[in-house]
This record gives sequence, C-alpha cells and structure tokens, in this order.
Amino acid sequence: MSAEDNKRTVQQIFEAFGRGDIPGVLGHVSEDVTWKAPGPSVVSYFGDRRGHAGATEFFVQLGTSVDFEHFEPGAFVADDDKVVVLGRERGRVKGTGKTFDNEWALVFTFDGGGKVTGFQCYENTAAIAEAFS
Repeated sequence: MSAEDNKRTVQQIFEAFGRGDIPGVLGHVSEDVTWKAPGPSVVSYFGDRRGHAGATEFFVQLGTSVDFEHFEPGAFVADDDKVVVLGRERGRVKGTGKTFDNEWALVFTFDGGGKVTGFQCYENTAAIAEAFS
C-alpha cells in the first residue's frame, strides 16, 4: 500500500471513531496491533495494550471516563508506512468534572497490506492526569 492509501485508511478510522463505530475502527487494525497511550496510571485509558482486545479496552476506558467537548484532527501527514495526525481536543472527565484542553499527535504504523500494526499517542499527559485527579 502507498503512503496515500495509508493516509486514506487513517481518515476512515477517524470517520468511524467520530460515529462511535469501534468495530469500524478495528476493521482497519491488525489482530496483533500494539496500542500505546503512555502516561500516568491515574488516567484509565493510558497504558500499553495489544491486539483487538487491547485496542477495544482503550476505547472502552476512554468512552467511560471522558466526554469530549471538542475533538478535531487537523493535518494528516503520510510517509512510507507511517501516518501522523496532528489535532486538538477538549474533554471533561466524568469522574471529576474537570476539563483538559491539549494538542496531540497520533502515529499509525502500517504493514504492507493496509492494516495498522502500531498506534502511539503523544499528548499533554500532565494536563490530562490533573483533570483525572
């Protein structure tokens, strides 16, 4: 698959996520995906996960703990087997009522067959952890 094909796939992933269609997201993800959202354990969806079960757990934890007031991908940058998405989010933590507002970068790594084999999130983990505390 080309870098442009991979970019289109990530755009489809974001469209599915926007509809709340997690099976639609997982349809683009390999069975043995590595899913990483590093950060302190006070944030329920942070951590390293593996496979569809791990990615599903990430989305379950995210959905049960945060209401997004704003979530917007901006630039989609594709190069070889990587697609980087730059965006911004504002969320309210359900358990505390506190908000966080930050920019993020998400990196998707692809195999040669068009499936995501790696996901890594880069964001202001301190701001999110503060909202969870």
